[in-house]
Amino acid sequence: MNLTEKFLKIDRRWLFLFVAVGAFIPLIIPLNLPVSTSPPVEKVFNRIENELEPGNVIMLSFDYGPSSGPELDPMAVAIARHCFLRKMKVIGVALFPLGGKEMGLATFDQVSSEFDIVYDEDYVNIGYKDGALALMNRMGEDIKAAFPRDVLGNDIYTLELMKDVKNYDQIDLIISFSTGIIGEWYANLVNSKFDVPVAVGTTAVATPKYYAFYASGQMMGLLGGLKAASEYEKLLRDNYPETRELSFYATQGMDVQSVVHLIIVGFIILGNIFFIIEKRQSRKELMES
Repeated sequence: MNLTEKFLKIDRRWLFLFVAVGAFIPLIIPLNLPVSTSPPVEKVFNRIENELEPGNVIMLSFDYGPSSGPELDPMAVAIARHCFLRKMKVIGVALFPLGGKEMGLATFDQVSSEFDIVYDEDYVNIGYKDGALALMNRMGEDIKAAFPRDVLGNDIYTLELMKDVKNYDQIDLIISFSTGIIGEWYANLVNSKFDVPVAVGTTAVATPKYYAFYASGQMMGLLGGLKAASEYEKLLRDNYPETRELSFYATQGMDVQSVVHLIIVGFIILGNIFFIIEKRQSRKELMES
């Protein structure tokens, strides 16, 4: 059996082994492959970095569940870090019923362990309540009426950060981390009706539908999938060298994804090369016979 026949008859378990090794190596030895940034991501970063002032209020809406965490958690953490580096005031909310509140809690727990921030002064988490579309409308009139208590059970009226925040008029930017229709509602309802800037972070598979909102101006920025999260992490590292010691999971995840894709593409190319060689050999043998 020659090399061509051996390759074409290789046990598929060897391919799985190559992919597994390719996925494992970047996890223990970061490759830090280069990341290029795109305008939709840069616009979100630049809005927080250059157009807003310390003390401005940003609402982060956690509208996804654990199944979308690998893609949306890194962008939520990166943006929360950026907000606190810029001394913004952050309001966390969740309108997704299947784990949205927990995603917000996990993000704030991680970022609060990295920065010297104080609950009630630098950020609050008003938690989850059912009825996303109605709540969006209600918050446009009175956030405290929509969410009378925060995630810890505190009366919203007693929170220092919320004393000067009545509705969307006092919110300078809303960013929804969304896998479903909630992000669309922020774009076509909250932005259109209340004229508050909206950006959305979503999974790669859901990104195409959001480009219509971005192109129309209903969204000022868009982060699509793990690639966009890694772009935001790059912008953060480039502008804030002190963050380079922190964990950047999207960048690491893109290293894994890139290596695995290269392995798969490599095997596809080799498979086609050996397939062509085999066909030519078969044709030659047939003509000689």
